[in-house]
Amino acid sequence: MVFFLRRLLILLCLLVLLAACGTGGDRSNRSSLLSRPGVTATPSANSSQGTTICPRSVRNFSGCFTPTALRQAYGVESLLQKGFTGKGQTVIDIVSFGSPTLQEDMKVFDRQFGLPPIDLQIISPLKAKEYDPLDDKSTWAFETNLDVQIIHAIAPEAKVVVLVSPVAETEGTIGLPEFRQLEQYALDHKLGNIVTQSWGASELTLQDAAGQQELKKWNEFLQKATLQQHVTYFSSSGDNGATDYADLNGSKLATVPTTSFAASSPWVTSVGGTTLQRNGAGFTEKAWSDIGDGQSSGGGFSRFYPMPAYQKTLPASVQAEFNHHRGVPDVAAAADPYTGLAVYTSGSWGLAGGTSAATPLWAGLMAIANQMAGHPLGFINPALYKLGASPAYTQDFRDITSGDNTNRLSKVPGYKAVPGWDAVTGLGAPDAEKLLPDLVKAIT
Repeated sequence: MVFFLRRLLILLCLLVLLAACGTGGDRSNRSSLLSRPGVTATPSANSSQGTTICPRSVRNFSGCFTPTALRQAYGVESLLQKGFTGKGQTVIDIVSFGSPTLQEDMKVFDRQFGLPPIDLQIISPLKAKEYDPLDDKSTWAFETNLDVQIIHAIAPEAKVVVLVSPVAETEGTIGLPEFRQLEQYALDHKLGNIVTQSWGASELTLQDAAGQQELKKWNEFLQKATLQQHVTYFSSSGDNGATDYADLNGSKLATVPTTSFAASSPWVTSVGGTTLQRNGAGFTEKAWSDIGDGQSSGGGFSRFYPMPAYQKTLPASVQAEFNHHRGVPDVAAAADPYTGLAVYTSGSWGLAGGTSAATPLWAGLMAIANQMAGHPLGFINPALYKLGASPAYTQDFRDITSGDNTNRLSKVPGYKAVPGWDAVTGLGAPDAEKLLPDLVKAIT
């Protein structure tokens, strides 16, 4: 995933330059659980103050979204008006290296969009020696800013804790033990109950003994953390469509279908990608599909993990495609870098993209859901699929039914977005106004 981030950063810089030159272009009636005993929800003074205009340098790029527009697209704005802003909740972001300008960049981002100052904590608890074989600190810095700004845009009063590893996560087991240590640190110090992970390692690079041993440790950790500590984990499904890298250097795309870890873990909520577009006063969404650059929503079926019980609630015709393996992703949100949130890093504005943008969006939604419930909801996958099989599905989710995730660079055929669950966008994108109260009801 790191190599994708490098290409994305280059693309974003180009978009900023194009926009600056003026040549940018396109590319129900359910009851809502708005309060619970012991939970106070007061209208947010800042929820309606955010500007609806993108910064000048990206304003000519028609796919630019402000925090207000992004919240409107996913049914969040009305919840903020009622005081559900993520207040009292903490989202943990796991990254390598972090961003040296994050604190100052957040001040610019908040001023631009009229957001309240972020409650931000950056912790680097590991004593490991720095390891950056790909010289990727700048792309990790952009990823860190992207994560934090999207979380803050969706849940502006949630606290964000950035846990930083000095070791780059690339492919195979490289960086995974350190990330696992960070997540253990978060549990041991009770930092929060929502974790977002905008990274991934191709399952093809984890097939050896070392990879399998590391995955075993992760599986034991995640199972205990979700079921006993009530932590919710989100992971990006990847940006290489129906395949991923075949080598540890992340330089060669495989010519066979595959998925990536940690999104393939049955204890993680895997987040795929869409292209979100304005349609008059409303919004439309389709699968984020390859337009010739090899980038599209990661999705498919795990080589390692069996089909979890919650996916066995899907129709028999859909289950047949799984061949008894874990299907990825579970849900989706905006990931197309041509139609993303305006984000600010080190003096420049760009557009957020990749499933690494969709993942922190869902983490922000989870902060609001936990605030609604008055306690951590923990492992949400069974409830998501329960809602997916219920009459509430058409109201809780925007079902994505167009597009696919074929990787045209590697010539790996992908999966089509179809009604219901699919291996491109999962159950679909959220309508938070209806989904979050229903999710709380389904768990509590």
